[in-house]
Amino acid sequence: MEDNGQVADRPYIDALLDQLKTRADQVVLRYRKSDVTGDALRRAIFRHARALEALGIGRGSLVAQFASNCPDALAIRYAASLLGAGTMFLPALADVDRRTVLLERIQPTLLVVFAETAQLVSDAVNTRVVYVGTGPVSARLDKLAQAQSDLPINSRAMPDDLAVIVSSGGTTGVPKGSYRSFAAYSAMVGEAVARGRRQLINGPLAYLSQVLVDRTFIGGGTIVLEHRYDPTQTLATIEAERITDLFLVEPQLFEIMDHPDVRRRDLSSLRSIAHIGGSAPAILRRRAIARLGPVLTHMYGASEAGLVSVLPAATYGATPDLLASAGRVRTGVDVRFRLANGTLARTGQHGKIEVRSLALAQGYYNQEVESAQKFRDGWCLTGDIGFLDEAGNLHVLGRATDVAEVDGRTIGPTLIEEVLCELSNVRYAAAFAANSDANEYGWIAAVEPWDGKQVGVAQCVRALEAAFGVFIGNAVRIRVANRLPLTEQGKVDRAAIVSIGFGDAGSNPGSQSGRAPCADSRPGGITPISAGGIQRL
Repeated sequence: MEDNGQVADRPYIDALLDQLKTRADQVVLRYRKSDVTGDALRRAIFRHARALEALGIGRGSLVAQFASNCPDALAIRYAASLLGAGTMFLPALADVDRRTVLLERIQPTLLVVFAETAQLVSDAVNTRVVYVGTGPVSARLDKLAQAQSDLPINSRAMPDDLAVIVSSGGTTGVPKGSYRSFAAYSAMVGEAVARGRRQLINGPLAYLSQVLVDRTFIGGGTIVLEHRYDPTQTLATIEAERITDLFLVEPQLFEIMDHPDVRRRDLSSLRSIAHIGGSAPAILRRRAIARLGPVLTHMYGASEAGLVSVLPAATYGATPDLLASAGRVRTGVDVRFRLANGTLARTGQHGKIEVRSLALAQGYYNQEVESAQKFRDGWCLTGDIGFLDEAGNLHVLGRATDVAEVDGRTIGPTLIEEVLCELSNVRYAAAFAANSDANEYGWIAAVEPWDGKQVGVAQCVRALEAAFGVFIGNAVRIRVANRLPLTEQGKVDRAAIVSIGFGDAGSNPGSQSGRAPCADSRPGGITPISAGGIQRL
């Protein structure tokens, strides 16, 4: 991801609309094999802005969407920004109670739903709801927009107004929404250089995808928009649309690289596959490079902190020993590390990562207590453990709750996953700390075998003991799953793994949420340890 080093000094929506005007006759968006020009998208934004204004939306309003990945969802968001209103793409959480809690917390002025997402809105919602492609005619936002003028409207966005709320992953509960003013969000999307980029967006807009869309439009690139992620369709789209840039969370990256279609699809257009969102053992990164070519770009960041560091594709290929790092900290981003005793770490010492930049979120929306814990004195406390090596490369060991000090050695999820993924029958593994209430184990490691293969729990434990000693081998509860369950964002679903019942693999039917059959046991003769012997960082 390139950047010319400039910081936007005006609302992002102005820069985006200027770029659409410049590229009026050029294709800026591909959707369902149809082309959308800069002029067409720009006019749609103006029509939707007038429709939203007729509904009372303006500065101080908040427009939330249960959006499908479609041009209308983008036009509505940009229209709200043009009026100076805040926006949020809501995550399509499977759990109705979590959706309800999130909506009650956010309290949007207007909620927009689509034909594909209307079922996500319960009858108990008190927010005003409008519809696109469905619903009563009197509440059809798309019909109202079609009747509006498409003449330009001057931007009403002010630097300090609420611009965007971005959802966290929500892997441990109800997602939080980090918010940014127009000034902060404009700095986050920057003045990116994206000419010639064909960016595939097939992840939910509620997360990083919306940032990538904005950066691509502002930088002069083209978006290819798909409804959802599917590995077979993704590989076909790369070939058919000559995709240059792709974003995947790590489980999706590892699924793509192991897909049989990799051998028959023409992927030569790819310049970068950016991956983020979880741990990525070096052995899996090497496999990805071998199968996909030298196109990996590892990014470290968070919805609260923005993009912190980048290991670009060129460096990935030229310096294999950096596969375990997250690359160099970006220009304009300050990073420091805090030790357990509260002091700051020196170079090479690991500590809790703290980040400061112009793109930092202002806090969590309507969550003052959580904001005070996460944001202090202009710094974002990421909750991750890491360090800078002597060459200035950032190494991220994992969440502080997942990393522990054992006999003077720092053990994090990636180290455990690396050992397990080296076993010939293991395709993928994910490790994280066991629940603090279950004191007999330090970590849970879910292991996914190759299709048609089997993985024994005893085999996994022996590998961990050989790498780290009996104490660590004994601290990991192994679960063998036919397929690791994922969240709607594509990350490993920790809660689903924890809640999967015990028994022989294949005997547990799993659930409709995508949870996999799973075996969980310990080899004979091994006694679980007390987590009291593990010092969490």
